[in-house]
Amino acid sequence: MSNRQHRTLRAALVAAATAALLGTAGTLPASASASAGCPAPAVVTGHAASLVPESGDWDATHHRFLLGSLRHGTVSAVGTDGSVRTLVQDPALTEVAGLRVDPVRRRVLVTDLDNGLGERSSAATQGKLARIAAYDLDTGRRIFVTDLAAVAADGGNHLANDIAIGPDGTAYVTDSFAPVVYRVTPDGTASVLLRDPRLAPAPGAYGLNGIVYRDGRLVLGKWDDGTLWQVPLRDPAALRRVEVTGGDALLHLDGLLGRPDGSIAGVTNAFFGAGRDAEVELRSDDHWRTARLTAVRPSADPTPTAPVAGPGGSLYRLSGGLGDAFAGHPADTFTLRRI
Repeated sequence: MSNRQHRTLRAALVAAATAALLGTAGTLPASASASAGCPAPAVVTGHAASLVPESGDWDATHHRFLLGSLRHGTVSAVGTDGSVRTLVQDPALTEVAGLRVDPVRRRVLVTDLDNGLGERSSAATQGKLARIAAYDLDTGRRIFVTDLAAVAADGGNHLANDIAIGPDGTAYVTDSFAPVVYRVTPDGTASVLLRDPRLAPAPGAYGLNGIVYRDGRLVLGKWDDGTLWQVPLRDPAALRRVEVTGGDALLHLDGLLGRPDGSIAGVTNAFFGAGRDAEVELRSDDHWRTARLTAVRPSADPTPTAPVAGPGGSLYRLSGGLGDAFAGHPADTFTLRRI
């Protein structure tokens, strides 16, 4: 066979293998190809019956957003055109809140809780449920579900909220109803990383919420009072409050997201009447011992709950209709608006 024939055969084999790979990905092929070749859209409007997404992440492997549903306890794959398809449908889940993609291990991690909004909510689990679960990024198959409330072992109220993932795959989870941060190894084994009364929520409110991993440290946000906290992983007992300068606009600080430039994006909301619907930007020059509030941008959509990474390093603000859901009429639309 000539060199030219060899090259022709090799090109044909590569083309066939590529076609087979794309054909078996099983994840929104039309949206994937569109988002791979197009800039990030200014607004993504999704339509799905009472989905009520609270958090999400960008799955660069499949060129799609992944959003969790507080109403259905599912994870949906969302194209940049707003198309919605269910990826994870596990009857073990009640309400999905926090969500993080772990591309290295090809999985998505979610928190499971019971806020009284889910179709599977019950009197036995409302305000008591705190779990973390992992699912295969390609198929949605369950990898593990871990009961964090059982690990806390205090018999109190619990609500697993947000997730950060360290470089070694260890996950860290906040609890909004208890002053606890959990550590979960890649195989799903959990322990209490930190328990400190300073992190307790105000009576009847949510406490710990957003969490970001930063160079061997965790940065935590509290929803009820808008404070920031730093946890050195080598010595969690050295928890300290982060002094924030540049304004007083962090009340009802919800989701947080670490950005490639070292900053942290967050959202605040006017849920339950106080606070403001906005996106905020925080920066630090001293490893988050102190921080500067460098931007506050009002939200065009009500009750934003999370900053969400998007294609090409873009950033979106998620508004999933949380206020409407708590009012008893969950919406059938949600908005991802580029910041």
